Amino acid sequence: MNNDQLQAWIEQISLRDFGVPFRHQARFNSRLRTTGGRYFTKTHDIEINPSQLAVHGQEEVEKIIKHELCHYHLHLSGQGYQHRDPEFKALLKKVGGSRFCNALPGNKQRKTLPHRFKLVCAQCGMEYLRKRRVDPDRYRCGKCAGRLRLITLPGK
Repeated sequence: MNNDQLQAWIEQISLRDFGVPFRHQARFNSRLRTTGGRYFTKTHDIEINPSQLAVHGQEEVEKIIKHELCHYHLHLSGQGYQHRDPEFKALLKKVGGSRFCNALPGNKQRKTLPHRFKLVCAQCGMEYLRKRRVDPDRYRCGKCAGRLRLITLPGK
């Protein structure tokens, strides 16, 4: 599928499911890695990850397109178009779009570092876990404003 076919597909979905034409540009962007698609608020264009089509097929990509069209139509009509807005959630549910895209194989999950340091308040004993080393002289306890001391936790 090329960009022209994608453009026609998105225009068809927009008319069929939203009843409003899509009048801007749609294109594939192979640089997208962790997202299925994105909507640009300034240009009103939509980009779709071609890897989603290759791995998960047209059915999943259609859900991604509906998700991006929800952003598009709500933004242009002046309603809440962000993920947290109730208008967005209601329209997404109505048209059958996906809230999240499926993960692509080969994308590494981010590893979280273990807590390696602990700041302990000398006055009240409050503990603050940290993943990175900090200078305890630059900070005070958030509870009582006491001095903090740095403790290195044993490695795991």
